[in-house]
Amino acid sequence: MALRKSPPPLIALFDSAVPRDPRVDRRLMFGFPAAFIGGKLFASLYQENVILKLPAEDREQLQSKHGALPFEPMPGRRMKEYVMLPQAALADRAVLETWLSRSLAYVAAQGAATSKPRSSALGKTTRPKRRAASG
Repeated sequence: MALRKSPPPLIALFDSAVPRDPRVDRRLMFGFPAAFIGGKLFASLYQENVILKLPAEDREQLQSKHGALPFEPMPGRRMKEYVMLPQAALADRAVLETWLSRSLAYVAAQGAATSKPRSSALGKTTRPKRRAASG
């Protein structure tokens, strides 16, 4: 299954609507524009959709009030805590900005991402190596 690129107008909308916060890191994830805080994803594009990470009560409100759907990048592979904004919500700039801000606040409150131990070829768990400080 080939992924469709996000349309340029949606990319421009996403770029302009993501909160201007110095803590926000913008980069590509799987070729789609994404926004991170503390190393954690809070919002992204996925094909023609805006994806947000939100707490349960916000997801329920967004689903009931605006028709948001749970995010499944592949059928049966639902991403916990993520929803897709419906197209109608994208047409209302204030709604989009409100939910992007709520997603940012939710993920920021979770704290920075920590690196997880990884397994070596010998089955031992190792910590990622730290880079020597320059200076």
